[in-house]
Amino acid sequence: MINIKSIKPGPKPKKEDGTPDRRRRVTPEKKEDYPTLKPHKHTPGH
Repeated sequence: MINIKSIKPGPKPKKEDGTPDRRRRVTPEKKEDYPTLKPHKHTPGH
């Protein structure tokens, strides 16, 4: 029998009030450092 293990996520960053941030975000001042995503090309049947 094959034993499948999932990837364990790392710790979430904390917000200023101490609660963990639910997801990572790119702040507006850092936005120009990251390229935009390529447009998605949907192929029928997949």
